[in-house]
Amino acid sequence: MSNQTEQIMAALSTVIEPELHQDIVSLNMVRDLEVVGNMARFTIVLTTPACPLKTVFEQRCSAALVGRVPGIEKLDIRWDSQVPTDRKINGMLDVPMRSIIAVASGKGGVGKSTVATNVAVALAEAGARVGLIDADILNPNIPMMMGLSAGRPRVNQNNKMVPIESYGVKTMSTGYLIDPSKPMIMRGPMLHGAIRQFFTDVEWGQLDYMIVDLPPGTGDAPLSLAQSFPLTGAIVVTQPQDVAVSDALRSVAMFEALNVPIIGIVENMTGDFFGEGGGERLATERGLSFLGRVPLEADVRKGGDYGRPIVAAEPDGPAGLALAQVARNTAARASVLMLQNADVIPINVIG
Repeated sequence: MSNQTEQIMAALSTVIEPELHQDIVSLNMVRDLEVVGNMARFTIVLTTPACPLKTVFEQRCSAALVGRVPGIEKLDIRWDSQVPTDRKINGMLDVPMRSIIAVASGKGGVGKSTVATNVAVALAEAGARVGLIDADILNPNIPMMMGLSAGRPRVNQNNKMVPIESYGVKTMSTGYLIDPSKPMIMRGPMLHGAIRQFFTDVEWGQLDYMIVDLPPGTGDAPLSLAQSFPLTGAIVVTQPQDVAVSDALRSVAMFEALNVPIIGIVENMTGDFFGEGGGERLATERGLSFLGRVPLEADVRKGGDYGRPIVAAEPDGPAGLALAQVARNTAARASVLMLQNADVIPINVIG
């Protein structure tokens, strides 16, 4: 290693990863460093392709190098990522998933499925491998919201169902398997069995994120999932008003009682009609991450009805931007939780 390269690496060792609170050199995030004229070129390996901190890294690396290391006047930073694997999954399920993230709410009608759908699509658009399970077995909505209300999954040579894909997301739902005009009637053990089949009897392939859209409340399905499956964490969705926040608090309390980490709170449908700030106050009072607020917009509802998630249909609109930020914040927070439970911490083992 040349003296100039050593100086660059020493300077980069002062750059702190904001979520992990360690420097990017000791975390082995800096790769393929070379100097071309007056430019330092290197790759930063992130723990998620949806990292919300790229601009922060760029600013901190520039401040550490440009004008401080002799001969370096500009940077060329390239990006790569490898999502860590939550070892709890390998211990409980024989499935090729690096993380399992539940999306929950204390009551129905707060936009939980809208958040789950758009987070999944936004993560896929960022380059992650994403699955989406509709765990609301009795009232499945994901097929319609993903534009997949017609169709039935095929069974492959391994006698496993092949998930149906839309917007780069692999999906599975009872909505593909039943007549929508007939009621679904199941007791708790049957619900648990159906959810487990969606994990184990589907040919998912390797996934970075499995998003699970739970039914509302704290009944059989949420309890079964939280108690029986290795959740990396849970997102709790609420509206801003007090009555919705009080229901969200019960959902938070359930996950806390079951030792499931809370990734954060999403405040959905903010604006003049429902108000603003209730979800953020809940996060502050419980010491939780606030993942973002999503404005109340008719186009979000239309996107759900017509199978066009707003992050794909109108990515530059207020709701599309807000939900994309929720997805990035979710990925950042989930990365911290996964590294705490990592089977392999990729940033320390990639050569």
